[in-house]
Amino acid sequence: MTDVFSKEKRSWIMSRVKGRNTEPEKLVRSFVHRMGFRFRVHYRGLPGNPDIVLPRQKKIIFVHGCFWHGHKRCQRSGRPTTNIDFWNKKLDENIERDKRFLRELRRMGWKVLIVWQCETRRPEILLGKLERFLYGG
Repeated sequence: MTDVFSKEKRSWIMSRVKGRNTEPEKLVRSFVHRMGFRFRVHYRGLPGNPDIVLPRQKKIIFVHGCFWHGHKRCQRSGRPTTNIDFWNKKLDENIERDKRFLRELRRMGWKVLIVWQCETRRPEILLGKLERFLYGG
């Protein structure tokens, strides 16, 4: 299927894709804050610049976009059908980079939780997942 937008329009749209302070990320932060936890955001001192870092608990939360990070069980993670080589390379590199960061962080003794963008559509389930991670061992 070809793109419905011109090359210029697609470029303009993609230039506005945010990497920080997305709505899913803000939702997760609000839940964590309401649970009484204090945290740092976008901490550059750790591999992968985690979205949420809880230093006292030695726990990290990444909020991943399903498309950009390749969520396998999500319909939003389908790959584009134009410029296939570019997108396959780009998205495969993102997935490998994420795996590398997870290994490094775990080796450093951090517990890591990945929250997928699609999970933020079911806040009651997301809240349970966060509670298990933050209050559990």
